[in-house]
Amino acid sequence: MTTHNSPGDPKVALYPGTFDPITKGHEDLIRRASRLFDEVVVAVAVSAQKTPWFPRQERTGLVERVVGDLPNVRVVAFEGLLIDFVHEQGAGVILRGLRAISDFEYEFQMASMNRKLDEYVETLFLMTGESYTYLSSGLVREIARLGGDISSFVHPEVVAGLKRRLESGEG
Repeated sequence: MTTHNSPGDPKVALYPGTFDPITKGHEDLIRRASRLFDEVVVAVAVSAQKTPWFPRQERTGLVERVVGDLPNVRVVAFEGLLIDFVHEQGAGVILRGLRAISDFEYEFQMASMNRKLDEYVETLFLMTGESYTYLSSGLVREIARLGGDISSFVHPEVVAGLKRRLESGEG
């Protein structure tokens, strides 16, 4: 069992996700969190349950380009147990977004497990902006794959990245 004997910095939040790709919903949450915390670490994860369209390095680069104007946001790739990465980064808060009530059960379970692994790390839920409650990376990929216009859902850098992947046959 992973344990940590001292609290991380409560002014540092870690926002984990696969970001495959980063959407305007993710971007909104990161921008709002950057006003609440001294530092936000966007942790681009490798997920055993998901097969991402973009390799981790490309996802990390896209996130950096989308939120690179925020001086207190750092983008880092990671693999392994989230709570261990939270410790490595010195964070005291795990940040999670909730789009709808359907997200809550899974997120509650994960937050409870992380709290069991380290009682000093808090999970903070931020509601997604109301204009993004329907938005997910999976829907964006599907719309792009079917030739739809995704420009209102993702940053122009992501539109270009998805277009490149689809044209190369990798999407």
